[in-house]
Amino acid sequence: MLPHGLATKVSFWFRGSVSKSKGKTTSKGDDEPAPLPPDELASRMYEVFAVLGPLYRRVSRRVELNEPVEGLSIGVRAVLDLLRAHGPMTVPRMARAQELSRQFVQRMVNDAAAGGLVEAIPNPAHQRSSLIRLTDAGRTVIETVIARESELLKRVGGDLTDADVDTCVRVLTRMLEVFEHADAQADVN
Repeated sequence: MLPHGLATKVSFWFRGSVSKSKGKTTSKGDDEPAPLPPDELASRMYEVFAVLGPLYRRVSRRVELNEPVEGLSIGVRAVLDLLRAHGPMTVPRMARAQELSRQFVQRMVNDAAAGGLVEAIPNPAHQRSSLIRLTDAGRTVIETVIARESELLKRVGGDLTDADVDTCVRVLTRMLEVFEHADAQADVN
């Protein structure tokens, strides 16, 4: 859901990152830029955070603005989307997948169940931890939301390539991994 101006900034960032590396090449001498030194990389990662924060807040506001129409909070929408993508899951598994507390996810599941969007079914692997699955109504709602959001995402347009998107996903995934390790280390201390 990148607004046009933000999409331009993101596109520029990807294209500009090569030029900002001052034409450094790998030790093999090919045309690929060399990895950035840690201090320079940290500075560039702050640029990513500078884009992610406003993007996250805008997306959150957009979901909140549509809540009266669709009846979905951000949390319920996340639960429905997770179930759409992965099928029936337990609340603890959903919490781990979203890196949220089990109690928060349970509240979101309760809200979705009250709206007839999810239902609990027996879990053959664990008697006390039911599986939560989408109802037909829940599937219809989340598919409608995804379709509407896809229409918004088509507006990103510009000259972004598949390689640009791959790079974006790779960078964000790497950042997530770093912070996952930082979280695990903080839990130990």
